[in-house]
Amino acid sequence: MKITARQEALLKRTFIDYQQVTEFLRDPLIVDRAQGVYYWDTEGKRYFDAIGGIFVATLGHGHPRLMDAMRQQMEKMTFAPPLHGIADVTLDFVERLGAVAPGNLKYVKGFSGGSEATESAMKFVRQYFKQTGHPGKYKFISRYQGYHGGTAGAMSASGTGPRKTKFEPQMPGFVKVFPPTHYRNQFASWEECNRFAAQAVEDVIIAEDPETIAGFIVEPVGNTGGIITPTAEYFQILRRICDRYNVILIFDEIITGFGKTGAMFAAQTYGVTPDIICCGKGLSSGMVPIGAMIAREDMAEAFWGAASDDVQFAHGHTFAGNPLASAVGIAVIDEIVENRLDEKALRMGERLRARLEGLKKHGVVREVRGRGILLGVELVKDTRTLAPFPELGAALKKTALKSGLILRVDPSWFAISPALVANDAELDEMCALIEESFVAAVEQALTTPRPTARA
Repeated sequence: MKITARQEALLKRTFIDYQQVTEFLRDPLIVDRAQGVYYWDTEGKRYFDAIGGIFVATLGHGHPRLMDAMRQQMEKMTFAPPLHGIADVTLDFVERLGAVAPGNLKYVKGFSGGSEATESAMKFVRQYFKQTGHPGKYKFISRYQGYHGGTAGAMSASGTGPRKTKFEPQMPGFVKVFPPTHYRNQFASWEECNRFAAQAVEDVIIAEDPETIAGFIVEPVGNTGGIITPTAEYFQILRRICDRYNVILIFDEIITGFGKTGAMFAAQTYGVTPDIICCGKGLSSGMVPIGAMIAREDMAEAFWGAASDDVQFAHGHTFAGNPLASAVGIAVIDEIVENRLDEKALRMGERLRARLEGLKKHGVVREVRGRGILLGVELVKDTRTLAPFPELGAALKKTALKSGLILRVDPSWFAISPALVANDAELDEMCALIEESFVAAVEQALTTPRPTARA
């Protein structure tokens, strides 16, 4: 699209997430409005939103129920005094979110984003152990290729390599293990590979000293690693290991939460209940910034006492539990529950997976994976050698936008997560755009010469 001199000047005064502005200016995208499953740019071109903006718009853009909830709350109150009290609607939010969480995860604190939720969960766990007789438990184990947010602690828990090195040294007390995909070429089956990867967590706990390990934080479906989708047994083994060594199991469900995997939370999809769930993104369908930490109700007991004991959670955020966000969050949960949209995600996922599997005919797809509507496609040079094909991902990012399609594209994979409210005709339209973009990208990548090394 073409942009004005003013827009170009303003773009040079800001930044686009994880993009070089000079490159972005070659083919910029400036959006003007959104509705349902579509965006429109400032020139009027329509784009199919295949990932809910960035795994956020679970119910699409401008959902009437959410708009009504926001309007009604705006007329009453948009901010409560966090040092003095709490909004009544925030208490409703605590009740509603706890009601749909698995097991006895009923202790809820709202925040204004996923990074705040994961950061807060780790602080919560460290203080919990200090107040329950295990003050030496402070380390967190997480996975390489995992992503838990952009704040200092969340970034230290992340294992995203180049995203982190620019800000190193990171905070101490974070230990990494490899995800199952790291070992998959070494095992005869995916199941065996997952058993090995899970067992490696116990090895690390023992090697580090169990009395220093506070928690293990993991995405049930790993986004930045390419929609890594472990087996249910993987999480069952992790649950047993964490129980054995008194380690808090934290599920980062910022992306997987709220119906996408076929249940309200991926924890329910896998049948494994963690000690803490961190959520955000889809909880407001992009209407307003939101996040939340949901913990075992009994963990709260460590934070009860006399004022002189000073055991309350020593943490707060200005917009934590914001009443406007709480009202929207309640509306999102109610819409999913009342219309059984989590069950719909399973049916949608079957339809989408079948269409994505059809891309294998081009000879450059290794695997289609994911749960429900959260699906990923791994790209390779060819399916015999499984050599990487970064040129294809780079090409697809451009051809998708040209076709009017918003995808999550990495050099070695792409992902989709359309709105739960999408109908069959819209899903077919999305799949047709994916096929169109993919074919164009394959043709472009195969004809683009690889750069040669300088002598």
